[in-house]
Amino acid sequence: MNPNFFETKKGKLAWYSTGTGKPLLHLHGWGSDSKVMMPMAKQLQDVRKSYLVDFPGFGNSPEPTSAWGIDDFADIIESFVDEKFQETSFDLIVHSFGARIAIKLLTRPRVSSKIDKVVFTGAAGLKPKRSISFYLKKYTAKTLKLPFNLLPTNLREKGLKNLRETALWKSLGSSDYQRLSGVIRETFVACVNDHLDHLVPQINHEVLLIWGTSDVATPLEQGKRFNTLLQESALIEIEGGGHYAFLDKPKQFASILRAYFKPGEKS
Repeated sequence: MNPNFFETKKGKLAWYSTGTGKPLLHLHGWGSDSKVMMPMAKQLQDVRKSYLVDFPGFGNSPEPTSAWGIDDFADIIESFVDEKFQETSFDLIVHSFGARIAIKLLTRPRVSSKIDKVVFTGAAGLKPKRSISFYLKKYTAKTLKLPFNLLPTNLREKGLKNLRETALWKSLGSSDYQRLSGVIRETFVACVNDHLDHLVPQINHEVLLIWGTSDVATPLEQGKRFNTLLQESALIEIEGGGHYAFLDKPKQFASILRAYFKPGEKS
């Protein structure tokens, strides 16, 4: 499927659509793109018109020109929504990193008023529980950086740049971090360190949480925390499903969505 493009002063967004009915916006996770959500959209194409976007830096959307935070991603999605859904409300389904953007949108009154039903699956955004090895890596990194902080600015930046290219430094980062470079690496760091626990209780929408019991990227414990923090929510566990429960158990996942979205419902 060839992409469409939506352009703003902020950046350029590739997007796709399939199906008929009330609009359903899909927001993908970090390290993937709209293609991962397409099988789900195809299963719903008789009851929803799905809109799928590639976040800037993913799929067919070009990278931002500078490092972005979560609000920057939310800004461009809000602009997209303003243009595509001017006269209608829409439903929202988000996976992993997409939930970070959704939390921002759902706590912005102007855009949240257009959103009806919401589904989070394998959602990120809450501060995760950290292991001892995480803190060991964190403080090792701080120790390695300490001598460079004593240098003049020009030498410090050059030294830190060389440090980041060493095998030791790269071994301290997550697998996502190690695969990245430049603007997208800076964007990743800014986004994953922005925890949104304080915003979640402000969401006044009903949210359906669908979680794989074998999810190791955003464990079921996080789904249960979302269920506690949200004003109105329900948690459905998919036995044996992983972080991509909608791909691991596609028929079961689609059946849940079809029941939730009520086939035939249109804006």
